[in-house]
Amino acid sequence: MATSNYALKRTEGRGFRVFRQFIGHRPLNAALDPREPFVNGQPPKLVAIDHDDYHAEHVGRTADGLQFFLTTPFEATSNRHPGGEFVALYLFDQAGALVEAKIDDFGPRATRDKEARRKLYETRLRELGPVEFCRIEVAPFAIERFGTTFGLVLREPEEPDDVWAVEVMPGNYMAFFEPWDSGIYDT
Repeated sequence: MATSNYALKRTEGRGFRVFRQFIGHRPLNAALDPREPFVNGQPPKLVAIDHDDYHAEHVGRTADGLQFFLTTPFEATSNRHPGGEFVALYLFDQAGALVEAKIDDFGPRATRDKEARRKLYETRLRELGPVEFCRIEVAPFAIERFGTTFGLVLREPEEPDDVWAVEVMPGNYMAFFEPWDSGIYDT
């Protein structure tokens, strides 16, 4: 019996967006009863991130067993804020707890030094030594640097039919939903 874990949700001023919903063991072809609330699930203790060729290109394990996630968070440019570009290396112990966050600020996108950013990114990867690119399972976390929240940040349900999420911040360029062990993210 197939189950559905997707639902469309109208978002104010932004059209429709697909949200994963954990709605139990409902057959895929079962009618949704509007009187039946969605099950919001629970916040995760760990989130799986599968290695891929996109945003999770540099996730895996070091030779000494640490899990790592090397990424490039950003703050969008707006009328009130020039935005920002960063390189972030997150290191986790074998149980998935954050042990270190190395975050470098490259300033606004319009004035950043692309070559310096690329070189630092490659340096951070080399500093890890021999690595295995593979699935990691890590705990959500949030830390403040440069006046910005970084991390795999928990987002609580805001409405009765909303769900828990974990978003890579800043930038929200990767979002994880139940089932937390799927390793899959939305962009």
